[in-house]
Amino acid sequence: MSNLRFQVVAEAFKKKPLEITAPAERPCEYFSKKVFNREKMYKYLPKQVYEKMMDVIDNGARLDLTVADAVAAGMKQWASENGVTHYTHWFQPLTEGTAEKHDSFIEHDGKGGMIEEFSGKLLVQQEPDASSFPSGGIRSTFEARGYSAWDPTSPVFIIDDTLCIPTVFISYSGEALDYKAPLLKSLHAVNVAATDVCHYFYPDVKKVISTLGWEQEYFLVDEGLYSARPDLLLTGRTLMGHDSAKNQQMDDHYFGTIPDRVQAFMKDLEIQALELGIPCKTRHNEVAPNQFELAPIFEETNLAVDHNMLLMSLMRKVARKHGFRVLLHEKPFAGINGSGKHNNWSLSTDTGVRLHAPGKSTEDTLRFVVFIVETLMGVYRHNGLIKASIMSASNAHRLGANEAPPAIISSFLGKQVTELLDHIEKADSNALSMVGKQGMKMDIPEIPEIMIDNTDRNRTSPFAFTGNRFEFRAVGSEANCASAMIALNSAVAEALADFKCRVDRRLAEISGDKMFAPASDGKPAHSAKFHAILDVIREDIKTCKPIRFDGNGYSDEWVAEAERRGLDTEKSCPVIFERYLDESSIVMFSKLGVMTRKELEARNEVKWETYTKKIQIEARVLGDLSMNHIIPVATRYQSQLLENVRNMNDTFGTDKAAKLSERNIKIIEEIAGRTSKIEAMVDDLVNARKKANIIEDEHKKAIAYHDTVAPKMDEIRYQIDKLELIVDDACWPLPKYRELLFIR
Repeated sequence: MSNLRFQVVAEAFKKKPLEITAPAERPCEYFSKKVFNREKMYKYLPKQVYEKMMDVIDNGARLDLTVADAVAAGMKQWASENGVTHYTHWFQPLTEGTAEKHDSFIEHDGKGGMIEEFSGKLLVQQEPDASSFPSGGIRSTFEARGYSAWDPTSPVFIIDDTLCIPTVFISYSGEALDYKAPLLKSLHAVNVAATDVCHYFYPDVKKVISTLGWEQEYFLVDEGLYSARPDLLLTGRTLMGHDSAKNQQMDDHYFGTIPDRVQAFMKDLEIQALELGIPCKTRHNEVAPNQFELAPIFEETNLAVDHNMLLMSLMRKVARKHGFRVLLHEKPFAGINGSGKHNNWSLSTDTGVRLHAPGKSTEDTLRFVVFIVETLMGVYRHNGLIKASIMSASNAHRLGANEAPPAIISSFLGKQVTELLDHIEKADSNALSMVGKQGMKMDIPEIPEIMIDNTDRNRTSPFAFTGNRFEFRAVGSEANCASAMIALNSAVAEALADFKCRVDRRLAEISGDKMFAPASDGKPAHSAKFHAILDVIREDIKTCKPIRFDGNGYSDEWVAEAERRGLDTEKSCPVIFERYLDESSIVMFSKLGVMTRKELEARNEVKWETYTKKIQIEARVLGDLSMNHIIPVATRYQSQLLENVRNMNDTFGTDKAAKLSERNIKIIEEIAGRTSKIEAMVDDLVNARKKANIIEDEHKKAIAYHDTVAPKMDEIRYQIDKLELIVDDACWPLPKYRELLFIR
């Protein structure tokens, strides 16, 4: 074993779990300890100011800047009591991460000293350098001004000695340069459209809330092993590495006993996350070795997105404390499952009705059908855009790899919901009923009755209905959830608004304004409104039928069937991004006020440029490792074998030595052949990169990197992985999969 590799593996085996001391209180007592939530607002703000803040948060009222100073004073008092000395506007630029610039509370007192101040002006607005973040051409290098503005709907929180204020980030000319601004606009759009439709059923509804419960998958790798892998360090994934003889084929890691070191990490992470108001609920081993998952209780979508971004940052920090590195890349290891971030999405009213949950009455079932079908309509009309919203250079490794949703957007509904829609499509209006959970008795008397859900689960479906919500399974583990939520909420908002217009037109042709009217026999009869809704929903059931698929999404047959249905089956990441600039996408985003054509064009420039840079970095790292690590080690081992052959000739003579050295000679020849191929392929890779780099158009450059650079990397990897099998294990310079994935 090479000296460095031996040391880091040996050290990893020696590590013991840290002792984590939990707070004396129960989790419910220290939950949101570091968050300026409603409870803190009530305590630290004047009553009138508190009521105005609640109106902003709950009812979408415009923030009255006259109260900003009072809010800032209350925040500062609370923060100072918790040892805070600095504040920052915390925002989410188009880098998939978060950004922050810390300022202290101190100001000149005019008497030669300092005073601690925090005004409403500083709370509401700050000025980060907009030219240093991706803008897609909206901001030039010499045009630096940009603004961050407080989002009062997401609570302020404390990290270490800093008060973090969630904000939007916009350019000097007003365009959004982040994820939060368009997310908030999309949430407003779906609220307006869904509330209008809700009034057909529940006139007292004032607001519809989009909710999100994400499930965060991730890998943990020992920090020493991570540091000994330049590819992991610089790209987040292993660019080479042969399969371990044992990986996930025994299905023994999934839901298995959590290793002690990992358990200590999880405990520490959960304590800190709960203090920050992140409602951690579930933790477990995932399918692949060294892969795990954390999931919270669902929340309002804007807050859930903020919490996920905060959690990913917290995970990295806590992991290092425990001697780990967190890998959030969607496919850090070839040959085993990658990591996703399943987004459980739904709509709920301010009166407590979950709009995607079945009801007991005919009216509730019709409401359920309306919101299910119009969600499908949005996903169907914009299935290419929905796919583009979750696509990235890293997620492209995972999608369609027989372990994640395919690169085709479809929706699984389950037998019962499918049959319900089929009955309605066939004009069977008496079929508007759904059976709730059914009991299933076991043949074991001690086991209680098991309640069976009204739908099974389809792990191959990227957008599956799971009983009272949709699970968007195709989102990548390191992605900002906002990207998918912006597209989804906008698409559903458009579908609901269109549905409302068509129902109203249909109602204008007939009469009646109540859902049910009394009949002569005293039994309720269906009203004109009921029939208008049913007529329109029947049309939409037929229209969106191509998006419904309950079969195996991994099969080759499904690809052909999806093409026949007119679904987007494109697999090239840069080409998929083009869906943002489809006229239907531009019209939808513009009409809803979510994003303008200029913003969409700019964001696509960022997407193409980011894709190119990621592949470019990977290609450069792979070339360096190939030429400076792999080939020198392989040729050194080859020289040892040649020396052995010469010694055999000297000892046994040519004829006998030839037979005795047959295996070594074969390995010598294979090393020569593979290293020669690697060297030539690296030259081809460099030349392909150079040709792509001279392309000025970011779209065409990204396509060139996808078509001509990325495939060459796979070819080089194949040769290196074969060398790993024949070169002496003691010589191999990089930690192998069996060491990266099975250290405890």
